[in-house]
Amino acid sequence: MSDELIFQVKQLIIDSLRIEGLSTHDIETDAPLFGEGLGLDSIDALQLVVGMENAFGVVVPDAAVGTKVFQSVRTMADYIAQHAA
Repeated sequence: MSDELIFQVKQLIIDSLRIEGLSTHDIETDAPLFGEGLGLDSIDALQLVVGMENAFGVVVPDAAVGTKVFQSVRTMADYIAQHAA
């Protein structure tokens, strides 16, 4: 997995969730996205699903897969690398 893909995932998070004042450098690659990490919620997850589909052509088929995919930036990037069209 490339550093470029990690950067793109961080940018996707910022753009999809319209997070003002946050840069890609502020998001830790292995930090949890939900709870203590970025503090995202289920609505944010839905926005990320749509963002991933639009940006990378990757579909998250259900909540069980989503739980694994959205653990961190790294898990998102891994999933995209494995499933990108």
